[in-house]
Amino acid sequence: MGLRDILSGRKKLPGPKDDRLFALTTAAVTLQVELGLKCAGAAAITFKPQSSGEFRSAFDDVDKLLDAVAHQSGSTIERSSDEYGYDWIVVHDPQLEDLVGTAHTLASELTAQGFGEQLLAAIFKFDGGTAPVYWIYGFKRGSFWPFVPSGKGERDNAAELELKAKLEHELPIEPDLTRWLALFDAPL
Repeated sequence: MGLRDILSGRKKLPGPKDDRLFALTTAAVTLQVELGLKCAGAAAITFKPQSSGEFRSAFDDVDKLLDAVAHQSGSTIERSSDEYGYDWIVVHDPQLEDLVGTAHTLASELTAQGFGEQLLAAIFKFDGGTAPVYWIYGFKRGSFWPFVPSGKGERDNAAELELKAKLEHELPIEPDLTRWLALFDAPL
């Protein structure tokens, strides 16, 4: 954002930061060995769709690319929408590297098509604890945060802070705890 934008009151939204997604694959050893968490074989990306013809056309290209990536890695992909109007692309694959790679491919392609601002988050599910653990990646800030649901509409803040403490040297963790949004109804 330049001086002219500041003076005129215009605000340019930051583009997505998808390159930091790969930090999750390097943290996989710590997740599994030290924390007993293993990839549950599911991940999803959520974004706000647009009704414009350009967006639909770009997404047709993205769908073709995703199908090719899924076929190459042996993943399955499904799409869904939630009650808030967000679209989800859910990827099923036993390999965390494939899940992260597919999420990165989708984010990169949407960004290349000019729709990176529509990207909201990627979510990765892990099993092995008393409850599922989700690592959420916010594209706007390029950082992760843990999410541990503990009941209907409730989360285990203590477990989330413990996960932060154990992985903050391996993952770019969101420092502002007020930005640690819960995704209770994620289709994983």
